[in-house]
Amino acid sequence: MLNQDSLSQLQGLKSQMEAEKERASAIVKGTQARYGFAVLEDGREIFIPPQEMLKVFPEDKVQVCIRPAKDNKTIADIEKLLDSPLQDFTGKCVRKGKALFVQPDLAQISRWLFIPPHARNGVAEGDYIRCAVLRHPIRDGKPQAKVLGVIGNAQTPGVENQYCIAKYRLANQWSSASLKEVERILEHCKPLETERRRDLSDLEFVTIDAAKTQDIDDALYAEISEEGWTLFVAIADPTAFIGAESVLQREVAARGTSIYFHGDILPMMPEQLSQDTCALSEGDLRPALVCKISVKDNGEVGPFEFIEATVRSRAKLSYYAVDRYLNGQFDELMSHATPLEALYQVYRALRAHREEHELVMEDRREYRWVLGDNKQIETIEPYEKLLSQKLVEECMVAANRCAGRFLAENGASGPFIAHPGFRRDRLDEVAKFLQMHAPHLAELDATTIEGYRQIMQGLAQANHTLPLRSMANRLLTRAELQTQPSEHMGMALPCYTNCTSPLRKYVDFIVHLQIKSVLHEQASTSSSEVSITELAARIADSRAATMEAERWLANNYLQRLSADGNAQFAARVSHVTSSGFSVRLEDTGLDGFVDLRQDPEKFSYDKWTGSLTSTTRRFQLDQVVVVQYAGADAERAWQANFTPIAGAGLKPPKEDRQRDEPPGNDSVDSNAEITAKT
Repeated sequence: MLNQDSLSQLQGLKSQMEAEKERASAIVKGTQARYGFAVLEDGREIFIPPQEMLKVFPEDKVQVCIRPAKDNKTIADIEKLLDSPLQDFTGKCVRKGKALFVQPDLAQISRWLFIPPHARNGVAEGDYIRCAVLRHPIRDGKPQAKVLGVIGNAQTPGVENQYCIAKYRLANQWSSASLKEVERILEHCKPLETERRRDLSDLEFVTIDAAKTQDIDDALYAEISEEGWTLFVAIADPTAFIGAESVLQREVAARGTSIYFHGDILPMMPEQLSQDTCALSEGDLRPALVCKISVKDNGEVGPFEFIEATVRSRAKLSYYAVDRYLNGQFDELMSHATPLEALYQVYRALRAHREEHELVMEDRREYRWVLGDNKQIETIEPYEKLLSQKLVEECMVAANRCAGRFLAENGASGPFIAHPGFRRDRLDEVAKFLQMHAPHLAELDATTIEGYRQIMQGLAQANHTLPLRSMANRLLTRAELQTQPSEHMGMALPCYTNCTSPLRKYVDFIVHLQIKSVLHEQASTSSSEVSITELAARIADSRAATMEAERWLANNYLQRLSADGNAQFAARVSHVTSSGFSVRLEDTGLDGFVDLRQDPEKFSYDKWTGSLTSTTRRFQLDQVVVVQYAGADAERAWQANFTPIAGAGLKPPKEDRQRDEPPGNDSVDSNAEITAKT
């Protein structure tokens, strides 16, 4: 037995050890491995060992005890759960023995959660489900989940879309309060009776859209003027019906955009408004916001004005019919010849001016998916953009650029759509790239609109063995929403915004509110940085959901082709990184990735030529290669994987290679080499 002195010493040692510990609140940060980190309020990250990570989920707020460990390191032990933000989530039901689990579709959570019998809600193995945490693992590291609903299984038509809708929490039902407000609007709102609207119903507006489109939000009319033409772009006016700060507007704002899946649509507005009351339907008087634009003979956009008006569309024309008419193959539209001919002349002038003085996005081959009754891809058909689509697009660009100028000149807060061009942190790299491949462009100022325009046009027109314009893409930023007017480098315009799709895009809806505030000489509700950031996040979620659903459907299609013996495809290299390259299939436009990290050969990445080179093979941006489908990874948003077939990318004989290789191939980024794994 220990004597009193020994007990005192032991107690003192325990007190000293306890004093060396630190307690603090922290947010749990997960990793791809089993361990994690506790992120403290002061920014420190303390290691959480695997056995402690079993007690928590990533993003949990916990109290931790920080204690010393070997090698002067510290470890965080989980003591108490303070808050767990994990609520409902999606996943797949899996079986282990007789037990059912959910495999969560959540970043940084790779563990399965047990579903007890009383919480299964009719679920079966292989079902895609919505779940919630039933029992947190804080006590014993054994979490449980309950099934909120079964979305479907692999045989359910449209399960890909419905699952992604649930995963990204996209709204697919309208609240009862919003539906009641729609009823009130339809009964009491009479925007055509206001005195401030100008009657433009005598103008021969026509709509040009896809044949099945119901939410028609723009109509066009043009006439010859002394200096060129006068273009009228009539835009549907939902702000005449939906009150500011109303329940319906808040719900429309929460959606942010109409979301178009293959086979399914989530509209931004209730269809009673977007497809009927507000739509610029043929023969119906409708309230509209009209942009009246003077277009000069040389295609320059001159003076313009925005008008609250009443319009009547004379015809609902399809892209296909108008395209045939413009190409001299369709006489049935002769009754609309006058406005169509004027619109075609306006289009040619506007387009020519933009191509000479600004920037026009290069045409890209489009692909149409044909779905069967099971909502799976039956075929994919390539097609080129129609002349009629380009006509409408050019008129929309003209109206949008006028909206940007109008808001900027009147001090409104947008939102504006800005494109900064080249990344400011990579301007030195831009300069080196130009010096290597296009020295005649190297002295231009890449931070100005004119300099950027000349650089991009020069790269596109350069007679070079390398695809310089495509290579420059890795140095560019993305377009973004801003509350202040700023350059749109991608179009070579001093400012730009969108206003022509207010039935489908909340950005356009807000712009209408701002324009009307100026017209009414009222103080506008400013677009705050917070609201714009939140809107951008919602739009990003919508884009991620549609992309994941598309990839999932594409994977099903490629699997079916592979099962039928059609697993090899001609593909064009669309992007090159240090780990592999992205491809786009020539016949279908489907995208995927070729991972070269597991290849027996070692590849070196050269960012200056956009290439990956080994002893025997070379893969170059814009090169056509034959690849074989290798499946898709559900945990990586169904990204398609491909492998090069034997012989793909083989270098030519040495003497031919020395003659044909583009300059710069020896400028290898040695830090980006791929180490072969066997």
